Amino acid sequence: MRFKKPLDVLLKEANASGEGSLKRTLTSFNLVTLGVGAIIGAGLFSLTGLAAANNAGSAVTISFIIGAIGCAFAGLCYAEFASMIPIAGSAYTYSYATMGEFMAWIIGWDLVLEYALGAATVSISWSQYLIKFLHSFDITIPPQFTMSPWETVTLADGTLVNGMINLPAVFIIVCLSLLLIRGTQESAFINNVLVILKVAVVLVFIAVGWGYINPANHTPYIPENTGKFGEFGWSGVLRGAGVVFFAFIGFDAVSTAAQEAKNPKTGMPIGIIGSLLVCTILYVLFSHVMTGVANYKEFKDSAAPVAVAIAKTPYAWLQKAIIVAILAGYTSVILVMLMGQSRIFYTMSKDGLVPKTFASLHKKFQTPYKSNLLFAVFVSLFAAFVPVRVVGEMVSIGTLFAFVLVCIGVLVIRKAEPNIPRPFKTPWVPFVPIMGVIICVIMMLALPADTWIRLGVWMLLGLVIYYTYGVKHSVIRNRKAAEAIDPPVTPLTKD
Repeated sequence: MRFKKPLDVLLKEANASGEGSLKRTLTSFNLVTLGVGAIIGAGLFSLTGLAAANNAGSAVTISFIIGAIGCAFAGLCYAEFASMIPIAGSAYTYSYATMGEFMAWIIGWDLVLEYALGAATVSISWSQYLIKFLHSFDITIPPQFTMSPWETVTLADGTLVNGMINLPAVFIIVCLSLLLIRGTQESAFINNVLVILKVAVVLVFIAVGWGYINPANHTPYIPENTGKFGEFGWSGVLRGAGVVFFAFIGFDAVSTAAQEAKNPKTGMPIGIIGSLLVCTILYVLFSHVMTGVANYKEFKDSAAPVAVAIAKTPYAWLQKAIIVAILAGYTSVILVMLMGQSRIFYTMSKDGLVPKTFASLHKKFQTPYKSNLLFAVFVSLFAAFVPVRVVGEMVSIGTLFAFVLVCIGVLVIRKAEPNIPRPFKTPWVPFVPIMGVIICVIMMLALPADTWIRLGVWMLLGLVIYYTYGVKHSVIRNRKAAEAIDPPVTPLTKD
């Protein structure tokens, strides 16, 4: 038997207000900047060079377009659900309404992977860029306090130093978690400032670099395949799409804020599609300029490919500006991921699948502060003690899996509930959701095999938790069990 959450229950929760409900403070502009804040991170500044050097060459622009198309199909499906069921929980809630509790748990646990580990991954990189920025002002943090215990660094004098804890990463996680507890409106304001800052720097790089594009660097635009799948040629463009897809992760975080939007029925589609469109345009222009100013082969062994491109121009001052933009980008990504995770956990807690205490709202700020505190600790532990390489690719595959389930969910609910009001309807159904599934699955298959193994282990752990706790405490299951024992009495009516 599939235990689904009735749509009328979801809509009642969506329309709830007052004490015990999340405050509706986010405008459509806030939702677009929330999406842009989550999408444009330092992945743009690092993954572009990586995908160009190892997979697609100058055709990394096409890789971005393929990734964007996959996101667009999924984004249109997200927009329908978010306008129809404007409640916190994102894909978890949509799956609960369409495919039942078991699939909802799978996707909810998958989103824990995406947001929590994604925030940890980004915070570790934030730490490294902060160190670089402070070095430019002759400020040094002892290296043992900026690395996990499994990492080492060789100092200028040849001394090998072992890491102990990544304190800057913990610092940013704790600060942003406290900001989120303080309130969504305040968090949105900070996010808006960060988004404006990093988009401004991206636009400056595009404008300045455009005049230094060397057409020879774009010839051939798609380098010849080496004979191995994923190394240039069209297979390289496809593998590149799987790599740069990480740079698109985040637009789905807009849907986690549905219950805090002032007008979710129109704001959700605007926020999701608008942020995706803005970022795609910026990504394509940015990658075109970067691979035009410097040859893609020059990015091969560079941890900072944008620096390689800037060195080809007379504007060395852009180096510091790019680091500032990266720090701003990382900060807004961490902020939105922590916000999205706490809202999903809040919804899962209300459903009884995780302990009820995480559904508690702060008496003054009306935010799910216990969820924020939980993930402040959980994410901080990963950020402090786990190397960044361990969790990076897991975020991409987890997100793609979520997109696949949302696309399938649209097909299911169109057939099961054809008459439900839909303020925004996904166009060209079933073509759009089917294409969303196909493209996302292809990008998942293009990822390394060990990423699939780690996803499998994570999901097995989730199943253990679900069957030992979630099944016993599920609100829907317990309600149906009570109704089976003592069915509700239908009141008599007069003829």
